[in-house]
Amino acid sequence: MSGGGVEDRRAEDAPIRVATAVFAGGCLACVEADFDQMNGVIETVVGYTGGSVDRPTHRQVESGETGHYEAVKVTYDPARISYETLAANFMRTIDPTDDTGQFCDKGEPFRSAIFVSGGSERNAAVATVSGAQRALGQDVVTEIRPLTVFWPADDHYQDYHVKNASKYASMREACGRDQRLMEVWGTQAPAL
Repeated sequence: MSGGGVEDRRAEDAPIRVATAVFAGGCLACVEADFDQMNGVIETVVGYTGGSVDRPTHRQVESGETGHYEAVKVTYDPARISYETLAANFMRTIDPTDDTGQFCDKGEPFRSAIFVSGGSERNAAVATVSGAQRALGQDVVTEIRPLTVFWPADDHYQDYHVKNASKYASMREACGRDQRLMEVWGTQAPAL
């Protein structure tokens, strides 16, 4: 049997191996939109993690009383994109020097963090934060935290940048996110 045999069909039918990563960088819609543009990202889900309340609501999280971060869970194909690439790109889409939140979103739930599961993710996150610190020549306050339960936000918040594109674009512009990214990262800022 030559070409196109059983081996080829098995390769086509083989399930895609996926992995997940969780990042917090302020505005849920902005972080989700930035990851959705990356090749190898399969799905993004916005939600909350790192806090002490089960099934928190958006209002509870925004109050700052739950300890949760607004975060995005990224499902990706590690054969197409690495965790290291995701983390490095994430760092370029936030202001890692701001310990009060991100851009116009201030307060505990809007702080930046990389949530890690296991030693290899921790090592990659440490290398990413260290690299950002060297590149910027100043302290990076983005935290590296152990991954805890991720609670998805209500459907209204999922894919907000797609479902409400003009409102999202206006909100991102008014918040000054992209302008601040250029101030912080200059030519190292991603083209969004």
